[in-house]
Amino acid sequence: MPRRRIRVTGAAEAPLRAALRALRTELDVPESFPPEVLEEAARPPRLPARDATDIPFFTIDPPTSNDLDQAMHLSRRERGFRVRYAIADVAAFVAPGGALDAEAHRRVTTLYFPDEKVPLHPARLSEGAASLLPDQTCPAVLWTIDLDADGRTETVDVHRALVRSRAKLDYAHVQRRIDDGTAEEPLALLKVVGLLREGLEVERGGISLNVPEQEIVEKDGTYELAYRAPLPADGWNAQISLLTGMAAADLMLAHGTGVLRTLPAAPDGAVGRLRRTAKALHIEWPHHVSYARLIRSLDPHRPHHAAFLQECTTLLRGAGYTVFQDGVLPEVTSHAAVAAPYAHCTAPLRRLADRYASEICLAAVAEQSPPDWVLAALAELPKEMADGTRRQGTVERECVDIVEAALLKDRVGEVFDGCVVDVQEREPTVGTVQLESPAVFARLVGGPAPLPLGERLRVRLTQADPGAAKVRFAPA
Repeated sequence: MPRRRIRVTGAAEAPLRAALRALRTELDVPESFPPEVLEEAARPPRLPARDATDIPFFTIDPPTSNDLDQAMHLSRRERGFRVRYAIADVAAFVAPGGALDAEAHRRVTTLYFPDEKVPLHPARLSEGAASLLPDQTCPAVLWTIDLDADGRTETVDVHRALVRSRAKLDYAHVQRRIDDGTAEEPLALLKVVGLLREGLEVERGGISLNVPEQEIVEKDGTYELAYRAPLPADGWNAQISLLTGMAAADLMLAHGTGVLRTLPAAPDGAVGRLRRTAKALHIEWPHHVSYARLIRSLDPHRPHHAAFLQECTTLLRGAGYTVFQDGVLPEVTSHAAVAAPYAHCTAPLRRLADRYASEICLAAVAEQSPPDWVLAALAELPKEMADGTRRQGTVERECVDIVEAALLKDRVGEVFDGCVVDVQEREPTVGTVQLESPAVFARLVGGPAPLPLGERLRVRLTQADPGAAKVRFAPA
C-alpha cells in the first residue's frame, strides 16, 4: 500500500540535504554493508531448471529505478487473459543463516529518504544480479495467473524459472504508448486488465490510493512544493501486483501456512479526523457518501485533493503481518483496504517478508512443506516486520517535518489560513492545523481558550527550522 513519498532535488550542501544527512546519523541508519555481506553477495546464485527466457517480459518502474522486483507479460486466452508475473528470486542469492541473510533481517526494509535510499540488500544484488534488468538472464519466481473475460482469477501457478526482461519502461512512456495506440498487445492489455481489476476492486469495496509524489525543488535559495500526480498506468500496474498478492494469500490460506498482510477496519476517530481534514481543504464529504466512494471521486492533479490523499495514508497505519502454521488460521485474514486476504510477495528486493511468502507459495503449489529455514523464521517475522515498518514510519515522519520546515523557513511571522484538525484532550490549547496552501500539517500551540476543533482559523508561523525539523504555528 502507498506511503507518503517525497523527493528532494538540489545541491548536496544545501541546508535541507544537510538536515537529511543528520537525520540518518541520528536514527543510526546503516551507511554501508559489512565486508562478509558483500562477499556473499558476489557469489553466484542457485539457478532453476526451468527456462522461461522465451517470454518477452517487460518492467514498469520510475525511470531512475534499478532495483526491479517485477516483470510482466500479458496475453489473451480463448475466454480471458493470462498474466505472467516474474518476481526477483532473492532466495536464489541468499543462503539461510548466512551473513547476507542476517543483514537483511537487521535492515528489514529499504528505507526511502527524499534525497536517497538505504537498501535492504547490497546494490550488487538489488540493482545488479538479482534485479530484473533488461537483457539480463536471472532467476525468478514466476507466477502464471489465468483470468476470465471479467478479470476474475480462474487458476494460479507459481514456480521457479530463468527469465529475461526485454524492456525497462517507465509510467509516462507506458501511458503515452497506450494512449496513442502504438503499444503492442502485451503492453496494451495492461489497460484492459487493469480496468477490469479496478472494477472488481470497486465491487468488493476495496480502495487504492492514488497518492501523489511531493517534490521539493530548491530555487534561488528557497524551496518550492510541487506534486506529481500518478497516471492511470500507475494504477493499472499496481493492480497486477495486487492481483498477485491476493493470489498468494489464497494459496497460503488453502495450504495452512503463511504470512499475510492484514489491516483491521479504520476506527471511527481516524475517519472523523479525515472528515475534518476534508473540511479544511474544501472537499465536500456528505455523511451518506462512503470513504471508498469519496476517494474514487478525487482528482490527484488538483492540489487540495492531492493533499487530502496524502493524509488518507494515515488509515493504513494499523496494518501488520499475521503468520499461521499447521492449518490453524488466524482470526483476522483480510486487509481492509484491499477488502480481501492479501500478502506481500512482489517486492523481495526491498522488503524482507516477501522472500518468505514466495517460498511458502512455491511449496503450496508443489504440495510440499515449506523449507525448514522458512518455518523457523515465521514466529519472529511479524515482530521484525513491525520494527522495520515502525522505523520506516519514523523516517517518513521526520522527513516530512524537515521538508516542511525547509519549505517555510523564510516565512516565519506570516499569517496563513488553515483549519484545526486535531486537539489534545488533556491540553486543549495544543493541536494540529492543516494549512490551505501550502499543504502542510503542523503543531498549533496557544490561545486563551480550547482550540476550535474542525473550524477555520488564521494562524501565524512561529518556527520553521530544517535543522530542528520542527514547524510551529500559533493562533493569529
